[in-house]
Amino acid sequence: MKNVMRKVWLVARGVALFTWCASSIMAEQASEAERWLAAAGPVPEFIAAGSKPEWQEQRLRIRETLGSLLGQLPARPDRPLVKLVRREDRGGYVLEKFEFDNGAGAVVPGYLLLPKGAAKAPAILYCHWHGGQYDVGKEELFRTNATPVAPGPALVEQGYVVLAIDAYCFGERNGRGPGGFSEKGGAGEMTASKFNLWVGRTLWGMMVRDDLMALDYLVSRPEVDPSRIGVTGISMGSTRTWWVMAMDDRPRAAVGICCLTRYQDLILAGELRQHGIYYFVPGLLRHFDIEAVVALAAPRPMLFLSGEIDAGSPAEGIRTIESRVRPVYDLYGVADHFQSVLYPETGHVYTPEMWQRMVEWMGRYVRGG
Repeated sequence: MKNVMRKVWLVARGVALFTWCASSIMAEQASEAERWLAAAGPVPEFIAAGSKPEWQEQRLRIRETLGSLLGQLPARPDRPLVKLVRREDRGGYVLEKFEFDNGAGAVVPGYLLLPKGAAKAPAILYCHWHGGQYDVGKEELFRTNATPVAPGPALVEQGYVVLAIDAYCFGERNGRGPGGFSEKGGAGEMTASKFNLWVGRTLWGMMVRDDLMALDYLVSRPEVDPSRIGVTGISMGSTRTWWVMAMDDRPRAAVGICCLTRYQDLILAGELRQHGIYYFVPGLLRHFDIEAVVALAAPRPMLFLSGEIDAGSPAEGIRTIESRVRPVYDLYGVADHFQSVLYPETGHVYTPEMWQRMVEWMGRYVRGG
């Protein structure tokens, strides 16, 4: 009996010691993060102007600031010169594989899914995720690597024209960075980031630029109603989504799954490692945090679906974003156009319920708009 009691005591002591050590490490991480942030200087607080005209001026200044922070990006042509690679009948829809030269040394491959008989149909710009899956890219349209259903066929069945491209370093562009095929995956992504910094811009800026070129092509298609376009994606695709909404007024509505990340909270949580170098924008926190970027979508419908225990998007930061963005939508009298849902005990994942909410949101504000 004494031996049993001693074993129980030792186990309890071990658990207590582990808990104390973990708490100490977390406290030390937090204090280091606080010191780094304090030494860098305060991040200007984003508070939306109190009237619609004042906000519209503020909005323009924020967008101009974002443009300068992304770097000296090459000007986009009015319309990309697109080459049709192949066209095939997939039964319920027609698939076109295309590519365009982005004018910055890269060929951008993409897919366009067209419902049969489409005429001025609503459309979805689909942004694929990262997930370390560099070989996938736009093929995510036909897989369930990131989503509960294959999103391409599922959305085209709903009547949408669907477009997706390979982002830098993904899909057919994996191994197409400055290091060529000798550098694929994370190594290629790092080299592409370094190169862009040396020439005065960011890899993230170039990725967003490609997404805007894809949008340019999408609105030019005769099958598409340019006034009914939605944008969506998970993880990196979600971040691409809300940046597209911030930098361009053409999309009518958007849904971001995960990655609603407020950077100060990410730093304080000790979770900077959750995000790759590709999406860091130098100097951003000298002006504002991400709530200012998200607010630029107003008054267009914007839905965020996030996991409460997603390490890459601390829940406290999401709540702060919500509290700063809602007043902007209130200025337009469309408070219901901004919604953010935090799912308890849920991490970095796209659940069937999230998918259904996304479909309903797009149906209400894009297809039925």
